[in-house]
Amino acid sequence: MSPLLEHLLQQVEQLTPEDRLELIRQIAQGLKQSEVVVRAKPRWSDLKGMAPYPMMGEDAQEWVSRTRRDGDEHRSQVLRGE
Repeated sequence: MSPLLEHLLQQVEQLTPEDRLELIRQIAQGLKQSEVVVRAKPRWSDLKGMAPYPMMGEDAQEWVSRTRRDGDEHRSQVLRGE
């Protein structure tokens, strides 16, 4: 436990129960608000322009076509027992 936290806990012990509950409420509210910022979902549009075109030196459609073709050839070989 950090010295600062120990110091704060000692100070909290001097508060009335009502003030302790208010402190808990305030801390929880602050955490709830900061959690919203942390949990913000990234948008795909935020990634726009981050990768160079064409990525890996190959057009996306060419990659898809080549990958499908390679997969078809592999399945054909497996089915023929090669």
